[in-house]
Amino acid sequence: MRNVLGPASNTASNTAGRAPSRFTLNTDGVRHPAENAMTVGTLLVGLLAFVTGFIVNAHVIASWAGAVGFLGGLYTQYVSATTAQRSLIIVGVVGSFVGAALGIAHGGFLPTP
Repeated sequence: MRNVLGPASNTASNTAGRAPSRFTLNTDGVRHPAENAMTVGTLLVGLLAFVTGFIVNAHVIASWAGAVGFLGGLYTQYVSATTAQRSLIIVGVVGSFVGAALGIAHGGFLPTP
């Protein structure tokens, strides 16, 4: 099995004629474009929810992004194909959960007048 992260250039440890490794979510050698897109989407929505969760006036964005990211992340985890995808999905799901919790604590899903 290939590593997810490897050396970026040809080094002394890479003298066997192999191509240098690079970051990939397809560690099984098969393309998974839909799963990869959902993985990156979960990670980005989780990051959005996490960051906006710390901004009190952005509680609506944090709450909704967190809820969507959490539920979408659970589905993405269900259909994921590789360990690299699952690792990034969990980071996005946790970020979504924290963002949603902070958003709800700061005012919830609806804007306050």
